[in-house]
Amino acid sequence: MTTTPDRAVPDRAALRDLLDGRWGELRRASRELLGELTPPPVHELSRDEHRALVFEQMQVLTKGGHPLHGFPSEYGGHDDVGGSVVSFEVLGYGDLSLMVKAGVQWGLFGGAVQALGTRVHHERYLPAIMSLELPGCFAMTETGHGSDVQRLRTTATYDPDSREFVVHTPDASARKDYIGNAARDGRAAVVFAQLITGDENHGVHALVVPIRDDGGDALPGVTISDCGHKAGLNGVDNGRLSFDHVRVPREALLNRYGDVAEDGTYSSPVEGAGRRFFTMLGTLVRGRISVAGGAGSATKKALALAVRYGEQRRQFTRPGSDDDVVVLDYLAHQRRLLPALATSYALHFAQEELVSALHDAQRDGEVDDRRQRELESRAAGLKAVSTWHATRTIQTCREACGGAGYLAENLLPQLKADTDVFTTFEGDNTVLLQLVAKGLLTSYRDHVGDLDTFGLVRFVAESVVSAVVEHTTARSIIGQLIRDAGDGPLERGWQLKQFEERETHALEGLGKRLRRGASGRRDAFAAFNAAQDHVLFAARAHVDRVVLEAFVAAIDRCEDPATAALLNGVCDLYALANLEADRAWFLEHGRITPARSKAITQHVNQLCRELRPHARLLVDAFDVPERWLAAPITA
Repeated sequence: MTTTPDRAVPDRAALRDLLDGRWGELRRASRELLGELTPPPVHELSRDEHRALVFEQMQVLTKGGHPLHGFPSEYGGHDDVGGSVVSFEVLGYGDLSLMVKAGVQWGLFGGAVQALGTRVHHERYLPAIMSLELPGCFAMTETGHGSDVQRLRTTATYDPDSREFVVHTPDASARKDYIGNAARDGRAAVVFAQLITGDENHGVHALVVPIRDDGGDALPGVTISDCGHKAGLNGVDNGRLSFDHVRVPREALLNRYGDVAEDGTYSSPVEGAGRRFFTMLGTLVRGRISVAGGAGSATKKALALAVRYGEQRRQFTRPGSDDDVVVLDYLAHQRRLLPALATSYALHFAQEELVSALHDAQRDGEVDDRRQRELESRAAGLKAVSTWHATRTIQTCREACGGAGYLAENLLPQLKADTDVFTTFEGDNTVLLQLVAKGLLTSYRDHVGDLDTFGLVRFVAESVVSAVVEHTTARSIIGQLIRDAGDGPLERGWQLKQFEERETHALEGLGKRLRRGASGRRDAFAAFNAAQDHVLFAARAHVDRVVLEAFVAAIDRCEDPATAALLNGVCDLYALANLEADRAWFLEHGRITPARSKAITQHVNQLCRELRPHARLLVDAFDVPERWLAAPITA
């Protein structure tokens, strides 16, 4: 049985250290480096001034060693892929324009050169990328093709006579759009294009293409325009790129997974165009994981602001008293903030597990297909859930601070504007959850990955589909808790069992639903299209279960009893608030009774009351640098 927080005082340092986790020393150093930066003024800062300030602060990060973590030691890096994600997460406590700009330069641009290139590219580019001598772009998204990367229209046609690739934008829909670093600072771009040799298209590959000269002017054949003022992140110089038969040498091709000989002969170590495409994109999964972490940090900052305000803002009096009541003492206010805070804790521990999985996989070298697909699926699901949580929670925090939360000086409006796009970059969340569900259908993950909608539905129709729930790193703990589960909402095993059974039922039902509609290609599309509500539900049920298990594992490794007791209460709140939000499903499927449904709500209320005295401790343990929380509502 879980326990609610007792009267023992949890240790803030112990809680902070547990949150800091495997990369604790690096998190602390990154917070110190962020603390050296000056927050941008919230008033009278033009877009151009903001961009200039962000680039100056990029140079401060460079001098502080921020870019080095994820790059190879032979080129001056630290061989610490997990550390690179963690240091990026910490930037989410500060100016999110700086976080995104850093992510474009060292995560996307540098990461693509590192992951898709070979030694010649590493030697030529990585030192300059790390030092910011070569600012660059990641040019994948096109005006007409966002999530559908496989059908990008930009071409890179090999000319054997000159031994060059000709990069070309054939029409307006093939223009590279929303490209960070393009409008102002970028000197080169990793351009994703259809690779053509002779009369054969070998699919999407990446090339390093110079876009500006040393004076900052666009090179011949390259057209650069500015995306203009955005709802947020205006310190990032998003731009558009078009190419008019731009020639680059054969060596510009990032050729780890596909190469072209001088005579135009194409070769690849990966068999099959579909498998090669997914292998290439799989190496870039770090960006998606980083977005989830950055969104989590922004959410924690918003919660810190709202909880601090809620502890000092007073409204109305108690009967028989002249003293106004602190708004966080109202259950309705607790209900707004504390379940969201519990979810942020749960997502933090799930993110930590994911970063560790990424780090260990890349440290081990070549990763088998199954392990890579599990990593990609987990990254897609957590990115979707974390960024949706950020959007919802930051809005809730803004409302919880009333009119004060609408003032720019109190930081929440900028957080709201800057994080809104997180739900669609690095993959639209709805599309990502569809990918998660496809990967969860039994045995699909063992395929090479080039099943289209028809292939997926046909595979399901021809197979015996049964859901196999694979537990996370807490496998032994989870199994024992479920086996020993009692029958009360505060029993951890009971909570785990509800999450697991919801996922299993959703996946099995999805398989059966797709099987019924799988007779031909047209019917296969219709069957999948008609089941998209089920697809998204199954994926979300899976992610929720994984997140809860990560929280359970974190509590298990907590050595301070009072801190563990507090976290048990937070975990209870996460689990029961999740079940409460989805209680219609549990009632419809006979998993809980109406009486149990009411009891869950009562437990959520009670947990909010019990956790309220610890709310400030819970947000302070995030250790957001104080200068980045400097707002009148917290004074």
